[in-house]
Amino acid sequence: MSDSSPSVAAGTDAVILVGGKGTRLRPLTLSAPKPMLPTAGLPFLTHLLARIKAAGIEHVVLGTSFKAEVFEQHFGDGSSLGIDLEYVFETEPMGTGGGIRNVLPRLRADNVMVFNGDVLGGTDLTAVLDTHRTTDADVTLHLVRVGDPRAFGCVPTDESGRVTAFLEKTQDPPTDQINAGCYVFKREIIESIPSDRPVSVEREVFPALLAENKKVYGHVDSAYWRDMGTPEDFVKGSADLVRGIAPSPALHGDRGESLVHPGAGVAPGALLIGGTVVGRGAEIGAGARLDGAVVFDGAIVEAGAVVERSILGFGARIGPRALVRDAVIGDGADIGARCELLRGARVWPGVTLPDGGVRFSTDV
Repeated sequence: MSDSSPSVAAGTDAVILVGGKGTRLRPLTLSAPKPMLPTAGLPFLTHLLARIKAAGIEHVVLGTSFKAEVFEQHFGDGSSLGIDLEYVFETEPMGTGGGIRNVLPRLRADNVMVFNGDVLGGTDLTAVLDTHRTTDADVTLHLVRVGDPRAFGCVPTDESGRVTAFLEKTQDPPTDQINAGCYVFKREIIESIPSDRPVSVEREVFPALLAENKKVYGHVDSAYWRDMGTPEDFVKGSADLVRGIAPSPALHGDRGESLVHPGAGVAPGALLIGGTVVGRGAEIGAGARLDGAVVFDGAIVEAGAVVERSILGFGARIGPRALVRDAVIGDGADIGARCELLRGARVWPGVTLPDGGVRFSTDV
């Protein structure tokens, strides 16, 4: 992240869309919206807000819907982060374009940088703003190059960086550039979005702008980028923050194989590797092995248990010598000794599994 550059960020507001229900991360999102889930020891949204602040943008509007009150309870007016934070509630789902249009009354600036609230990124935001200004674009899209673009919508650009098309997911993409979920709009473009119905920015607004020959440019880079929507990506993104692979101005101190809250207890002989996070008041027993684990506040991992690439919800308990791999354990669930939960298993909040109650192997 470059130094804050007030000249570039001046006259720019930020909007973060955080209205989604986070269904792919259930059961964790039954109690908290996805952007508030602990990620490298902080609510996920904290990392994005810190990047926005570092870029010199100081006025941020959150477009909320699902569990909207949780955001304001935690962040308040944003003063603790050095920003001016406002909230706009969406009474019914309005789509990405409608969500942006819905916050228009709170916007003060001529340029508006819009973020998807579940993307973990490392791009230089001031460079994106610089591209927007130097091209005098109506809309600038952050595009990121990925190894396999087939799972994403692709956005080809010409030699000047101007966007030529918006392509849906295809098996034979003509470019490795994908829409990274971060845009800069001129205010008048937002004003032109219909306010009385749901609108998709990707399927409706952007193609219409191209049809009208508006100036739509791409800012292309290969910076860190990850959609945190699935348990696999959530675990990986959290681990990348802990290990310093993904940058965040909100994290201080050295990066390493694990991040343990000062109020957590880790018994001798426990092994914490792979970017594991252990939250406040959590307890890790002797001989336990945690590899790429995300352990929320108050969770307990008993002696000899193994937790790999999994998320343990608030107050969950993993019994002695249990194995949890590629799984999501809901808040307050109790997993008995020697249970084995593998390959995408999800345990709902408050569920109790007896000792040895779920196994994948034949030995007992």
